Amino acid sequence: MARAPGLGLPAFGALPGARTAPGPAGDEGLARRLRALACTAPLHDLDTRKANLAGEYAVYGMAEIGLAAIDLVTLNMDFDAGADRDQILSRLLPRVAAQAPRRPAAEHERVARWVLESLINVGSVDRGFRAVYGTFGPEGEYVRRDYDFKLVEEVPGPDGGVYLRTTDEAVNVLVGALDTDVTSAQIAAEVKLEVLIRRGRLADAQLAAEQARYRTVQYAETLRRALDATRRNVRAVDWLNAVPDMIAEALDHVADRYRHETAILTNIRRARDEAEDAEHKRRAAELVDIVKDCIRRHTQLQTRLLEAGPLFRAEQDRQAFAAPAAHAGVDLYGQLLCSVLPLPLERAVLVTDAFFGRGTGFRTPGSVRLTDLVDGLLTPPVEREHLGAELPEPDLVATPDDSRFSEEQLEAALQLLDIPAEAPRRLSGLLAEARRQDPELPYLVALLSIHAASPPVGVAHRQGEPGVLFAVDDGTPLDDPDFGGADFILGTATLTPDPEAAR
Repeated sequence: MARAPGLGLPAFGALPGARTAPGPAGDEGLARRLRALACTAPLHDLDTRKANLAGEYAVYGMAEIGLAAIDLVTLNMDFDAGADRDQILSRLLPRVAAQAPRRPAAEHERVARWVLESLINVGSVDRGFRAVYGTFGPEGEYVRRDYDFKLVEEVPGPDGGVYLRTTDEAVNVLVGALDTDVTSAQIAAEVKLEVLIRRGRLADAQLAAEQARYRTVQYAETLRRALDATRRNVRAVDWLNAVPDMIAEALDHVADRYRHETAILTNIRRARDEAEDAEHKRRAAELVDIVKDCIRRHTQLQTRLLEAGPLFRAEQDRQAFAAPAAHAGVDLYGQLLCSVLPLPLERAVLVTDAFFGRGTGFRTPGSVRLTDLVDGLLTPPVEREHLGAELPEPDLVATPDDSRFSEEQLEAALQLLDIPAEAPRRLSGLLAEARRQDPELPYLVALLSIHAASPPVGVAHRQGEPGVLFAVDDGTPLDDPDFGGADFILGTATLTPDPEAAR
């Protein structure tokens, strides 16, 4: 019997009838660590790929910039909307500029934008990353598995814009764990934070507080994804057991964390007020801001948890009573193709000609199917209001009177232009007479005179007008202090009524 080297024991692989053990790779913990290592690969790849950029970028630590970008997106995204891309880039620029202060600002912006787009994985089909790792199956065989993940993703915002959100994998990269229970990690982080504060280790306490805030963000993301899936399809989410249990557990968690964080905040303020070292006071003040942000996020999470039940009921009503999707009633494969293919050509042409002759054109006739008929007969009628839907009251706004001339001025101008047919007048004389009455009246008289140069004779004739004002240019220039051009001869042309129109 073979023995394991260095140990006076038999080797397990040599036991009769024993199966070869899969080794440490069969442990689930190793698979989790392999996935955690895969999440860091895109960050290491940033420093590898920076040599492909056109220019000298060896001075930049791309992985450090990538971690800072993930940190900024995580802390700036909200429950309803993610983080603004331009805001993240502007806050990332000082860290990039600190690595190479003598380089131009355009290069700093290019590096920041390149790192952020690399974390989003712009250029790939699904904008995600894929890693391959191996595990052992139940029979001891080695199985390669694909692990698909994202670090930063683009999501639509409530205003129609595109925002950035970090995934659970990205938050786990920041915190340093993968697939950790959110509730237990949050409690452990806050207990660690309280202990560190009591011992006066504020530098370590700040790191623990930031980790606790990351876990809070991750917990809110879990709820947000469940609500988004409910809006798309109620049946895709387990609202019978899983989600109600999660909501009840989350509400208890938020209540406990709120009391715990309030006590932590009191201890931090006491440490800040009693500290004599300036560095301790600064770190204590930063801790106050971080814990306040945790309390704000927990309050927001509690509000969303209380709104989850009404949202589910509203989505259930909306999706249950929504109109079915419209679909074609003609099955070309089953009703036409399968029936025509066995036929000879001369008989198949008759069927296809008849089908396409009646199936194309301005209106396509519907083909009744049994499933459509049963749905139509079993669907309950929609209750309607007896008098119909209530019409909204129109919001009427009075149109402002922005005309230059008043009704009195128009009447005075028409009186001046009421010229007898047998005594035409010059425009210069009418303008002088109008100027004596009102300084603004000559402008209205000139405007009406221009229209009289091409009068609507046909319209006036059809309406039975006795005459129409006309203006004739005989070549005489206009002598007026305010106007120039031709001195029209204005008069009234008498219109003869049409005997056919009279009859």
